[in-house]
Amino acid sequence: MNYQKALEDAIIYIENHLEEDIRVEEVAHFVGYSYFHFNRQFQALIGESVGNYIKKRRLANAAHQLLYTHHKIIDIAIKNNFESAESFSRAFKLIYKVSPQKYRENRIQTLTSNKENLNSDLLEHLVHHVTVHPQIVILPEIKVVGIRRQTQLRTKEIKKLWEEFYSLEEKAPYSYQEHRKFGIYESSLSDVHFIVGEETIFNEVVGIEVDSFENMSSYFIKKVIPGGRYVVFTHHGCFKTLPQTINYIWGTWLLSTKEEIDSRETFEVLDERFLGYDHPDSELDLYIPIENKKKNFYL
Repeated sequence: MNYQKALEDAIIYIENHLEEDIRVEEVAHFVGYSYFHFNRQFQALIGESVGNYIKKRRLANAAHQLLYTHHKIIDIAIKNNFESAESFSRAFKLIYKVSPQKYRENRIQTLTSNKENLNSDLLEHLVHHVTVHPQIVILPEIKVVGIRRQTQLRTKEIKKLWEEFYSLEEKAPYSYQEHRKFGIYESSLSDVHFIVGEETIFNEVVGIEVDSFENMSSYFIKKVIPGGRYVVFTHHGCFKTLPQTINYIWGTWLLSTKEEIDSRETFEVLDERFLGYDHPDSELDLYIPIENKKKNFYL
């Protein structure tokens, strides 16, 4: 069975009927599957249920309309298949943490409002290049030495940053081949939800893990990654598709999870599975900080 083709057909059907009263059973019937089988396959491949996907696509459409039209909130609610302004406001606030009115007044465009239509390219990426069901791990504190630069989420810019770091190999306290490499996105909780595109400028620290900061070269800066709970996504394939993985995390997973993101920084880990920026079998892990629970035990 070609599940990916069936999902593509289902998503096209959903997009064409998004402003109507769509039932999951109708979508399953359209692609020739039972409700149970279709919903299970959708959840397995996409990482969320069909019903959640439909609801969040409607909310994303509504969020866009709040920012870029002058329509009344009640009209936007009805247009996106919510029964009332009150039910729309409850659903909206649950996802975006503010009311539709505040969202419009403050023009808060966020990654979570950038819930994309799953076109064939993005679906292909989710199926083959990202772990849609991540692991949750508890890490101890990690020490990193490296360099800090302003950069952009362009493949060439990130690659230049790592090449600069590798050029300083002789000044590093350890061989690069023997230790994990880290790329740390420096940010705060206030901006972590904002859309990160290829043009966005941000600070990144790239470096290697060390046991201590003793005898560290002046060429490097010290960075401590706080311990605690992290959710881990594995990105498979070329580095140029990493922005799609990041958009999935913030635009789909974050909308579905019960976990809460905290103010620690997101980082990527490159180990022996990383085979190069352009290698189709390369892998790296993305660590997203989540709030610690009361009882934690380090792994």
